[in-house]
Amino acid sequence: MAIKWVRAVIAALLLLCAAPAHADDVLVFAAASLTNALNDIGEQFAAKTGNKLVASYAASSTLAKQIEAGAPAQIFVSADLKWADYLSGKKLLDPASRVNLLGNALVLVAPADSTTGKIEITPQTDFAALAETGRIATGDPDSVPVGLYFRQAMERGGQWDKVARRLARAESVRAALALVERGEVPFGVVYATDAAVSPKVKVVGVFPETMHDPILYPFALVVGNQSPAAQAFLAYLQGDAARAVFSKYGFVLK
Repeated sequence: MAIKWVRAVIAALLLLCAAPAHADDVLVFAAASLTNALNDIGEQFAAKTGNKLVASYAASSTLAKQIEAGAPAQIFVSADLKWADYLSGKKLLDPASRVNLLGNALVLVAPADSTTGKIEITPQTDFAALAETGRIATGDPDSVPVGLYFRQAMERGGQWDKVARRLARAESVRAALALVERGEVPFGVVYATDAAVSPKVKVVGVFPETMHDPILYPFALVVGNQSPAAQAFLAYLQGDAARAVFSKYGFVLK
């Protein structure tokens, strides 16, 4: 944990040196699962307003710690409520601006060439046996939202103690996806939207929503770093053009 904290602080210091080059640039710290969608929306916004999106994508936990350390983010987007609540508790998010815009689904993926067929996931599905001698990649369940959701699913099914020993704990959902893409693990637990953008994996199972808390993405302005451009971008994210992009990538619109 100490190593992760040091890494977060170093990254935050680097970002302090890499603040937006132009006053009208918008610096967004967003969950890794939003990479493709936000990049597309950023291009739309730049074409419309001339204001460039400067995005930092990582696990919500990492980004929250960087903001706490003083990184100059203007908008924070988390893949769960926990890390938005964490920053809100530190008085670092503007409560009036906070909005839950998106939802997602938790899925089990395998390499595209895997012989594994479709699996109907229930609380009784034996994930430890499913992985056999391999591991299941997901975000670190101590901090990364996708791993936290998976842990909830396993705890509700009474399987966490067995499964915890079989995990490949990744620093973000995209890092977990990459392990499956490279065939380093037989299975991964990621979001449906991450699986959808990779031709190197296939979805073999979908977790019922009752097995974990709702997957929600809160968006909010960061206190002290608000600007007209940042406020305009947050408003743009809630408009029809941005919502169409989010829908294209498979996010559930709220």
